[in-house]
Amino acid sequence: MPGRPRKSLLLALALLAPIGLAGCGDAHTKVTTGTYAGESGANAPYLNVGPLTYEVQLSRQLSPFDTEDAAYLQGLSAMQRALTPEQEWFAVFLQVFNTSSKSEPAASKVTITDTQGKIYTPVVPAGSNQFAYRAGTVPGKGRLPVPDSTAAAGSTQGALLLYKINLESLNNRPLTLTIADATDAAQTASAELDV
Repeated sequence: MPGRPRKSLLLALALLAPIGLAGCGDAHTKVTTGTYAGESGANAPYLNVGPLTYEVQLSRQLSPFDTEDAAYLQGLSAMQRALTPEQEWFAVFLQVFNTSSKSEPAASKVTITDTQGKIYTPVVPAGSNQFAYRAGTVPGKGRLPVPDSTAAAGSTQGALLLYKINLESLNNRPLTLTIADATDAAQTASAELDV
């Protein structure tokens, strides 16, 4: 008989555990501003921009001499590839979600700003770069990068936005990513980037 109360207590705890966990909620929040906090989008905000939702998966500096990073720099012309001694490559990996049933255009204006107001626009590689973010249409109930694509299957699981950042801007942090709605530029969302 001494085992029976213990079994009842364990059964009661097992039944109450899902209720307790449900109260914790998701670490993600639906907002139009936020702070990126963690690798692979852990605790990153879902940014609502018009009808679409954007999530920063990762942001970091790139090295052309690193094997993984070299793949992210494919498809650049000689002019695009050239960096001044004061510049460095910076990558933002983004996912875009469409929860509606109709296709929606993805943002074509995604900028980075430092604390001194310096604004950076992305460098867009040629189509041979399978990781690059390409503004286009996100199908209903779909996402970018497209599932089963190289970018979606990659380590970041996000589409690549590639920037040439001045080294001084890395000292003028936080860097802020701003996304403008494709159909109404007045609708924006922003997030501080982890560097």
